[in-house]
Amino acid sequence: MKQVSGKIKWVFAVGQLGWSILAGIVSNLLVNFYLPDSTDNGVITFVTSATFIGLTVIGLITACGRIVDAVTDPWIAGMSDNCDSKNGKRIPFMRVAAVPFAALTVLIFCCPVRGESPVNIVWLAVTMVLFYIFMTAYCTPYNALIPVLGRSQKDRMDISTYISLTYIVGTGIAFSGKMVWEALRNATGWEYYFCARLVLVILALIALVCMLLPAFVIKEKEYDNTPPVKENAFRSLSKTFKNKHFRVFVLSDIIYWIGITIFNTGFIFYVENLLALNNYMVLFIFMTFVTFVCYPIVNVLSRRFGKKKLLTVGFALFGFAFFVSSFAGKVSFIPNLAYGFIICVLVGVPLSILGVIPQAIVADIAESDCVLTGENRDAMFYAARTFAFKLGQSIAMIVFTSLAVIGQYTGTDDAGAEVIRNNGTGYRLSLVIAMVLCIIAMIVIFFYDEKRVMEVIEKPAEPEVTAQEKEERNG
Repeated sequence: MKQVSGKIKWVFAVGQLGWSILAGIVSNLLVNFYLPDSTDNGVITFVTSATFIGLTVIGLITACGRIVDAVTDPWIAGMSDNCDSKNGKRIPFMRVAAVPFAALTVLIFCCPVRGESPVNIVWLAVTMVLFYIFMTAYCTPYNALIPVLGRSQKDRMDISTYISLTYIVGTGIAFSGKMVWEALRNATGWEYYFCARLVLVILALIALVCMLLPAFVIKEKEYDNTPPVKENAFRSLSKTFKNKHFRVFVLSDIIYWIGITIFNTGFIFYVENLLALNNYMVLFIFMTFVTFVCYPIVNVLSRRFGKKKLLTVGFALFGFAFFVSSFAGKVSFIPNLAYGFIICVLVGVPLSILGVIPQAIVADIAESDCVLTGENRDAMFYAARTFAFKLGQSIAMIVFTSLAVIGQYTGTDDAGAEVIRNNGTGYRLSLVIAMVLCIIAMIVIFFYDEKRVMEVIEKPAEPEVTAQEKEERNG
């Protein structure tokens, strides 16, 4: 098989840039768009913020969309593993899914009724479910290319680092969306929501081009000629979860994703409400810079100390960062802007670790499982991991949106008009919960046996098979 070049590694990473823009738009801007903490300056609400047994409509819709999405992961992965196309197992799916994935990202923000309406709730529910299905159809085969292109540990870590770089850039571009459409509105005087949707269309087109690049440039057959896995998708998923190393990793991953999704979803709220700052993009860019600087260091340290140790440190650092963040705006001797930069440093360092290491660990586990069972289920391992963290994200959306309305009250603006305000109580509580979750994830990952996984990979000829591994091999 052909050795992957540096050029192809970067072409592959550009695909991550594209889909991370689209994912970032929905994960980072959706709640702010539909559940604003203030209705000043022409901002309106399209769906009610009322709660049912403590849960908001927006939280339930996004969580249900994620759950439907998670269920489709093994289905898509199974079809990809079974695909016998002349273009490979993964590329055909990426080509087909890219356009509807980009289009649905915009449609989510184009609800038909101006103001609160049940029609908007239905629109949002349908478009969210379709968005996540096509996101899965692109991302699951895309991720399954990581072990295909990264046959060596060096190539695998390089690819994980490159896609982490493009992921953080894509997320940053998505984060900038609100700032750009507000600047466009101020410069042109155009209506707020027209500017928002125009900017989202432009971002979606940029993302589409990025996603199509690897889909048409990478010749998958040059790197992988393994036969399709002719097996029922859910039987394959069941076999995947029989891998004890994978189960431990996935459990920690679910818990971590609940915590980090709470933080990502609330970032703008934390800056604008708790720190009373309007320059959240400046802080995000700085946090991105810190993450960028740390990526090469993580790459080197992972080879010296191992992935598990770095992952454990990352969870601990995240917990500390969320603890410090919960006091935002309450530390009188530190200016709010300076406090914001401190938080960005504390978050940026572990963000670099968690951006690189998990993908490489999944590739390690998938390769070791292939050695033990003789079955290549790369897509299913990534789908199973995706299933798990989407479950975590679903829980996080319910948790954050439900907490966000705690402390919400009705006030008046300078003209005496009634507007929605928030005292930030729920936001602080969400950070405390995120901290606790990261500590739990750190405890769980202690039980991951990285040494055994690497032994199987490095000595594949005659691996010493344990009783548990014999059971896995026999399905």
